[in-house]
Amino acid sequence: MLLSILKKLLPLYCLTFIVISCNNSNTSNNANKLLNNADTLFGVTAAMANIKSGKYIPLYGRDSQLVTINSFQMDILPVTNANYLAFVKTNKRWRKSNIKKLFADGNYLDHWKNDTNIGNEMNANSAITNVSWYAAKAYCECQGKRMSTVNEWEFVSMANENIADARKIEKYNQQILAWYEKPNTSNNPVGNSLKNYWGVFDLHGLVWEWTSDFSSIFLIDESKNDSSTNKKLFCGSGKFTKTDLMNYAAYMRYAFRESLKANYSLQNLGFRCVKDSMINNEK
Repeated sequence: MLLSILKKLLPLYCLTFIVISCNNSNTSNNANKLLNNADTLFGVTAAMANIKSGKYIPLYGRDSQLVTINSFQMDILPVTNANYLAFVKTNKRWRKSNIKKLFADGNYLDHWKNDTNIGNEMNANSAITNVSWYAAKAYCECQGKRMSTVNEWEFVSMANENIADARKIEKYNQQILAWYEKPNTSNNPVGNSLKNYWGVFDLHGLVWEWTSDFSSIFLIDESKNDSSTNKKLFCGSGKFTKTDLMNYAAYMRYAFRESLKANYSLQNLGFRCVKDSMINNEK
């Protein structure tokens, strides 16, 4: 079934990736100045996994373009409704009744009953969603952390339970695509997916996640005159390989990120935090 879906969709996405500066073009200078107001610590402690430095070739790369990832730590679980509730109780400017339109659209925390009550229909232990990039950034920085970059997130997410890079394993890619097809997963509790090689849960199959530089890669129409473009990436083939599955799963994430603006608040979009680390732990 997955392959039949891919055969229908892939010809629609004959696109190439352009890597731009990691400065987020969807955030304004005025917004960034306002964000500099310090928020108050709010007493939530999150377990973190140590991610060892490494190199990998992302979807938009070519064989000669390895991306280097420095060691860092990543939250084992996405930020939950309960975590975010603690944040807004302490930091009133991020409550739904106080949020500036510059920082979030009208969907911000729309699924909560009110400013400090998530309501009976929402699971306190499910991933927080309907939060903007600005809000996610403020939450992480309030804890002395930050959001991951796209490359950091993709580096960790390519692991299955046993190895750090499972992208060429067909079963793994089919599992990811099957997860992406499941509707209404945002209210599921965190931590129920298999723990990956790094000890991280829920990177696939629960909610999409903000990254610090979500708009650093743009999709454009493929140039027919560009001989360096890999035209087989999303176009033309009637037979699908392990690489096709791997590329399409990653493509869905890049395409989703490219559609975002920093003040968007979506019911299937959450986040987790990371921080820099000097640890070069061996696995």
